[in-house]
Amino acid sequence: MIALDALDALVRLCPPPADPPPAVDWAQAERALGAALPADYKQLVETYGDGLFDETIWLLVPDSAYDDCDLHAQTAERDEILTGLWEFEAKPAGLLEAGARVVPWALEEGTGAFLYWLVRPGQHPDEWTVLYNEGRGPLWEHHAVGCLAFLLAVLAGTAETDYFGHLYEELKLTEHRFETADQTLGSSGR
Repeated sequence: MIALDALDALVRLCPPPADPPPAVDWAQAERALGAALPADYKQLVETYGDGLFDETIWLLVPDSAYDDCDLHAQTAERDEILTGLWEFEAKPAGLLEAGARVVPWALEEGTGAFLYWLVRPGQHPDEWTVLYNEGRGPLWEHHAVGCLAFLLAVLAGTAETDYFGHLYEELKLTEHRFETADQTLGSSGR
């Protein structure tokens, strides 16, 4: 119920595309990822699809026509990059638990920063929380909420974060916008 309330609030704040996004084969997507996915994320993807919130946050989706927006392509790339990085840089505290890992669900336009789920062994996907990594530096920021609640808080300006201030300071948005990946990157020929 909370996720539906958050989704309704997000839809009122930032209207989704008029045409529904392509359907996702969730069973296949989860098999390919090797893990179930949170219900709030599935609701986001089914409502918005791949694309960009407020010229800032790209939502990753399974089987996107664009590698930069594809959940599986970005997961594989981030796994490789972080494995190399953690050979000489300390992991964030939440990842010190055996079997814990991160899975990206969004990225920040033009910064190299990613939003991840913190995936802990034995934890239900609906309990996954958000980790923000600045991408070009060692700082990680933990948020004890799911992806939908975090996205809503960022767009509403209520997130307790050291990031995304430009949404209000530079962009000075009077209304929130979502652009599909096709609108932003050009038609994929889907």
